[in-house]
Amino acid sequence: MKYNQNSKIMQVTESTLIVGVDIAKKVHYARVFDWRGIELDKIKKFESNYIGFLSFKEWLDGIAKKHEKDKVIVGIEPTGHYWYTFAEDVLKEGYMLVQVNPYHVKMSKELDDNSPSKSDRKDPKTIAMLVKDGRYQIPYIPKGIYAELREANNLREEWLKKNNSVKNRIQRWLAIYFPEFGDVFASWEGKTALITLEVLTLPENVCKFSAEDIVLIWREEVKRGVGIKRALKLLEASTHSVGSKEGTDMAVYKIRLLLREYRETKAILHEIEGRLENMVLQIPGAEKLLTIKGIGIKTLAGLLAEIGDINRFSHPKQIIKLAGLNLRENSSGTHKGKTTISKRGRSRLRAILFRAILPLVANNKEFRELHKYYTTRKENPLKKKQSLIALCGKLIRVAYALITKDVEYNSDKMMEDIKRSNVLEVA
Repeated sequence: MKYNQNSKIMQVTESTLIVGVDIAKKVHYARVFDWRGIELDKIKKFESNYIGFLSFKEWLDGIAKKHEKDKVIVGIEPTGHYWYTFAEDVLKEGYMLVQVNPYHVKMSKELDDNSPSKSDRKDPKTIAMLVKDGRYQIPYIPKGIYAELREANNLREEWLKKNNSVKNRIQRWLAIYFPEFGDVFASWEGKTALITLEVLTLPENVCKFSAEDIVLIWREEVKRGVGIKRALKLLEASTHSVGSKEGTDMAVYKIRLLLREYRETKAILHEIEGRLENMVLQIPGAEKLLTIKGIGIKTLAGLLAEIGDINRFSHPKQIIKLAGLNLRENSSGTHKGKTTISKRGRSRLRAILFRAILPLVANNKEFRELHKYYTTRKENPLKKKQSLIALCGKLIRVAYALITKDVEYNSDKMMEDIKRSNVLEVA
């Protein structure tokens, strides 16, 4: 992750072939150059399938033999998910695979023809020239348990969105047909509330029953926590309901469909989370992170899924940069602009970290004290959100130390920032 352009440029020698590939859904385009940027063959068009990949390999091997090159670097611009199969095939053949930043491609494509135009012929050359100049990254493709964990976490995020979507649609239905429902039940997701929606559904249907009848309906599924007082409250709310009285037959059908979808998505989500939790416990060092008060297994699963094998990093700053939490300065001459985080990197990792730090500050004594210290210190006090971002970096450093050094969580060591400041003040 550490950006060292010199070492990347040194990867390209006189015996190196540089291949730029423009990735698309069905057809890819490739151009090949030597270490000085001289094109060695015509543009190669090949399909994204076994025959296409085989023809690409034969074409590349032929050029390497003809020009006596013994190393191949294949550069791509990641396009959605279409590059995954090509990347696996390239690595299987033993070629070096690198990625260039799509933003770099966009900004440098005018260097040759002074035109912002985009074409299948132009983009592979732009990609190859960026690789030649060392402006690339080596992609991380998770293996083994880390690949399983990332796929499981992606699946969880997908079904979480579906579950949240159906919840929002149920809330909308209630706002239209039974807006007083929330005055009777604290949450429509409770057992009694769900029974009421499925069996009684509309206010006018509720009014057809007595309070005693309603209690009997509830007690078929819920034995405790339901009584006549709540039934009377439901009857009163239904009697004076301002909910819509039009299209009620389809409204009843709709809410029952929504409730079925809600139960199905919730069950699938529960199953996925169970698998996810089992995978997390297989990661070396995961149990140590779970000893930190405020870190739950779902949060940890998200972090490890996005980071991957943490041992591949030589310093926690690299993970901070991966999350886009590294600082970005905006200054020139005497002008000092606002310093912000770069937000370059894995946006989902950044979001998971921020969601994780909120319960940590609320429930973990050490993180809470650090947050208080960062926001109230005499020298350079931080705003609340700035402090939370700083604590996200702290969490990364703690996780890195626990896993790579195989040590236990030490609450005293967490407070070193405050202790160091107190020593300096006394001095």
